[in-house]
Amino acid sequence: MRIAVQETDLQVLADKPLDKDFIKEKISLYRRQIETYISKDRRFLTSLKPIEVELTAPLIVKKMSAAAKLANVGPMAAVAGAIAEFLGRDLLSRGYKDVIVENGGDIFLKTTKSRAIGIYAGRSKLWNNLKLKIKPKSTPMGICTSSGTIGHSLSFGCAESVVILAKNIILADAVATATCNRVQSKQDLSSAIDFARSIKGILGVTIIIKKTFASWGKIEFTK
Repeated sequence: MRIAVQETDLQVLADKPLDKDFIKEKISLYRRQIETYISKDRRFLTSLKPIEVELTAPLIVKKMSAAAKLANVGPMAAVAGAIAEFLGRDLLSRGYKDVIVENGGDIFLKTTKSRAIGIYAGRSKLWNNLKLKIKPKSTPMGICTSSGTIGHSLSFGCAESVVILAKNIILADAVATATCNRVQSKQDLSSAIDFARSIKGILGVTIIIKKTFASWGKIEFTK
């Protein structure tokens, strides 16, 4: 099911019929919480570095801020992952066993069977068949992608694709952005991977830049 609320455009899949009104209500709630906080502190929207937030801030705002601090990026670098995670948890609390929430390349995944997740690296056909194999015992987890060449999100890097795996999708989203920012050429792959693996909670990283591929961590590939 595809559901859009203003700029938030999600693909939501589950093991039983979804309540579209419930999903829209939750997306609207989280957007409103973020937007209301931005109206109090504009830095939350514009900062490219971590910022402290108020103790009374909504939980989603606090979690975005915490992830941004670990990755050393602005809090809005984690917004897509945050909405996907919060919605995914909401659906699990309603008794769903299999939940996939995809938000602009950032995925919340809880599954009872193995899944193959494709990696999109733009027009390069070299990596068309590259897929991640995700086992049920590893979920729920976040699979987040950042690109310096694809999409409209702000990036200072040149990688076609940086994919981060973590239990915390909000952290995965922030770290994907931060890692991608560090890749200008294939000579940066080693240091970028070292950065991602240095952050507690990151399970794996995959980076594609042109014809070069590198990965680290608990990652299994399949066709």
